[in-house]
Amino acid sequence: MTELKRTKIIDILQSEEFGKTVNVRGWVRTIRESKNVAFINLNDGSTIKNIQIVVNLEEIPEQQIENIHSGAALSVTGNLIESPGSGQKVELNAKQIILLGPANPDEYPLQPKKHSLEFLREKAHLRFRTNTFGAVTRVRHAMIFAIHKFFNDKGFYNIHTPIITGSDAEGAGEMFRVTVLDAKNPPLNEDGSVNFKEDFFGKETNLTVSGQLEAELAALGLSEVYTFGPTFRAENSNTSRHLAEFWMIEPEMAFYDIHDDMDLAEEMLKYLIRYALDNCQDDLEFLSKRLQDEDKNKKQEERSFMELIEKLKFVLENDFERITYTDAVNILRDSNPNKKKKFQYIIESWGADLQSEHERYLVEKHFKKPVIVTGYPKEIKAFYMKLNDDDKTVRAMDILFPGIGEIVGGSQREEVYNRLLKRMREMNVPEKDLWWYLETRKFGTVPHSGYGLGFERLLQFITGMGNIRDVIPFPRTPQNAEF
Repeated sequence: MTELKRTKIIDILQSEEFGKTVNVRGWVRTIRESKNVAFINLNDGSTIKNIQIVVNLEEIPEQQIENIHSGAALSVTGNLIESPGSGQKVELNAKQIILLGPANPDEYPLQPKKHSLEFLREKAHLRFRTNTFGAVTRVRHAMIFAIHKFFNDKGFYNIHTPIITGSDAEGAGEMFRVTVLDAKNPPLNEDGSVNFKEDFFGKETNLTVSGQLEAELAALGLSEVYTFGPTFRAENSNTSRHLAEFWMIEPEMAFYDIHDDMDLAEEMLKYLIRYALDNCQDDLEFLSKRLQDEDKNKKQEERSFMELIEKLKFVLENDFERITYTDAVNILRDSNPNKKKKFQYIIESWGADLQSEHERYLVEKHFKKPVIVTGYPKEIKAFYMKLNDDDKTVRAMDILFPGIGEIVGGSQREEVYNRLLKRMREMNVPEKDLWWYLETRKFGTVPHSGYGLGFERLLQFITGMGNIRDVIPFPRTPQNAEF
């Protein structure tokens, strides 16, 4: 029999052309046999659902399927038939089975049973074949597409900002160095320090922590731009919230003030969540059930804020509450968890940096809707944020979501040269490294704003995955750069 052109399983499952001969290719999830028939569940990654292959052992000799086990790759040609079972409309009555790639059952690690997420991280080369990571990966793709579509439809231009940089956008100093110098015998200056003038770029360079500063340059000529690229932070944090390599969405807009900034960020987040609900229904329903099963084994206080799809609709159906940092501190200081010292970090006075527990309290307990906090103390925010007239606070905004706290951070940028220079000097940001950034404030400066959305943080919210390492294909964390 000549092989037909492959049809994806997602298309076959929606078909009602019973009797039609089709070819599917994929990987075996399960196989079971009875006296005269075998049933193979096949998946090709196009959908979380499998197609059931019905094998009549009187038509296809048993020796042809005796080497077929979970994990094997098959090409199956057969006739579409109406399924007598519940849960699917069609199944495939096999006429020809070709074993494309065997999987030894004694060696294949993903046997049909429940595996822990920790175990699957050790098998990241295979975990795409599981239901959970298939679902997460499809949602990740949908969000990538939706982000580009959102900004494209609004007339923004996508900018590729440098991955290798000579500046530290955040002033945090936790950056990965990029060098070609001999690690054992680098060239030295007279004072014993490394002479980076002999390095590849003639200066010390690092992997970027943000594309924001370069995106600002583009916005001051193109008006509305965005970056969507990898960023890196050498923070030695082995937690469920940190990655050393992650992706950021960073729009920058000329002629936007802080209110325009908030409006755009709220519109974008609602657009992305609506897109996920409209286009990832099967995967979200699976992830929701997975989360509910996981919650059954947790203490009440550790369980999810609400069911996954209900939580997504919670964001869509509410206007985001907008409050000042001062209001937030007053609410938190007077709250029962603070008075009874149930917060890990007690709020005692104005100026405290809000932690995730405080942000979640504002969203989940007090306002019962997403919250945008503005007007943060200048001491706890970056040098490029515009000072308010009180000289104490900056025009920053953080968007807080249920379950995770901050999901977006942004600000109106300081556009006045002398004020920006003063802030840089106050915060010990090297002027020589950012001369080009300062210079944009000398030639046609305008009010402008922007924000950053951590892509993996967004994915954690949409998929309900508790660990950020499970929403990126190959996580990079301290002591781990496998795969």
